[in-house]
Amino acid sequence: MRLSVLDTGHRRRARLFMTVTGKLSGVTSPDIVKLLLYRPGFLTRPLLDLTAPAMRGESYWTAAEREYLALSTAKVHECPFCAVTHAELVRVAGGGDLDPRPELLAAQRFVEDVSRDADLDTAPLRDLPAHAVAQALDVNLVWNIVNRLANAFGFELLDGQLKTGTRALHRAGYRFPGFLLADGPDDLRASVFDQPAHTSPDLRRAAGAGEGLPSPWGGYVALVREASHRVSDDDVRALLAAGCGEDEVFEVTVAAAVGAALRSFDAGHAALRA
Repeated sequence: MRLSVLDTGHRRRARLFMTVTGKLSGVTSPDIVKLLLYRPGFLTRPLLDLTAPAMRGESYWTAAEREYLALSTAKVHECPFCAVTHAELVRVAGGGDLDPRPELLAAQRFVEDVSRDADLDTAPLRDLPAHAVAQALDVNLVWNIVNRLANAFGFELLDGQLKTGTRALHRAGYRFPGFLLADGPDDLRASVFDQPAHTSPDLRRAAGAGEGLPSPWGGYVALVREASHRVSDDDVRALLAAGCGEDEVFEVTVAAAVGAALRSFDAGHAALRA
């Protein structure tokens, strides 16, 4: 984890939760849990409100197929943490290896192109119901955010975390206990871009749009948005050396990831309407 606040800056209830679950499972909380439990009023509540129904709500796609789509997104972003996790969740949710049906492969190719901001061909989707494609885009939106954050913050899987973490995540249906969450806007855009925080809304909106950024943010935000797998310890250290606080780096990184993911999500829906 590249920011110390994501390791040690949690509220007391979150620290207690991670301590208890760590003792019960025999492994420490994975980095994704640490991220989501850090300042949950800024990102976590609206993100989980998208994630739980996208991954385990009623859907045209089985749970294993949605994990397969999430795995495809992780491969696009070259995110080892998420790729390994979703490969395991495909097996957990499906009770074994998945043999993808043609409809899933068509949706997979489409959302991969959405993630790459490539030209979008909707012709292969003609035999899919509209709601199935929309649900695939919902899955893609969530993991286009999370993969960027996992890469930028340097998520790593420690021994024992994969098996215990994926099974706990599957059982919980991508939900956290309510007492761990915090009040805040329910809308993802309002939560990340508009509410008061350590950084100004103007800076976060600029990071979300990927333009108009003051020094020293421009190059870093471009990496998070376009090539998050290339973010390094040196990139984060340079921001801290320039006087940026860890909470500022956290907020701008989240804003960049959310803005880039929403751009792709909107483009995917626009292609379906064309």
